[in-house]
Amino acid sequence: MGGGDKCLRVLAGRTLLARAIARARPQVASLTLSIAGDPARFRAYGLPTLADSLAGQLGPLAGLLAGLEAAATAPAPVAWLASFPTDAPFFPRDLVRRLVDAAGDAEIVCARSGDKLQPLFSIWRPHLAGDLHQAVAAEGMRRVDRWVAGRHVGLVDFPAHLVDPFFNINAPEDLIAAEGLLALNDGSPSDQNQNQKE
Repeated sequence: MGGGDKCLRVLAGRTLLARAIARARPQVASLTLSIAGDPARFRAYGLPTLADSLAGQLGPLAGLLAGLEAAATAPAPVAWLASFPTDAPFFPRDLVRRLVDAAGDAEIVCARSGDKLQPLFSIWRPHLAGDLHQAVAAEGMRRVDRWVAGRHVGLVDFPAHLVDPFFNINAPEDLIAAEGLLALNDGSPSDQNQNQKE
């Protein structure tokens, strides 16, 4: 994407981050931005920020670790940590509810569209913080999908009839494609109505 914060790229007049916040906030009790670097660049969004607890640019697992550590030590018990990447503007508005409903005794519940696992669109038990710290800090684990594969994981399938709800933006051409997909979104009437507001 040419450098900088991908989540601050603009899609049809709104940043990807603003779109992610609008979808995620109604689904959770509280929302925090997991960040690396200076938090001042996100001040306008009015959300608390959480820096990686391990030094270095260690990727998404380090952000998940910081979130799990915060959830595990929160004053009130936290049943689940939900994670949402900010580069997928169409993720389902009922994502968390459906993941929790399918949880059973799973440690992690991930979304899946088609045959593709979406390990960052997921919910996590806070007790995983210790094991994840060991994997990232001592074992050099960096890939979310590899770490998830070793846990007790539940899966929830989401249809991708008109648009893959987890379509993510990794290149300028993806941003252009997303503009064309806004009217279709994930195919649900509620999302199509919301697009008119967004």
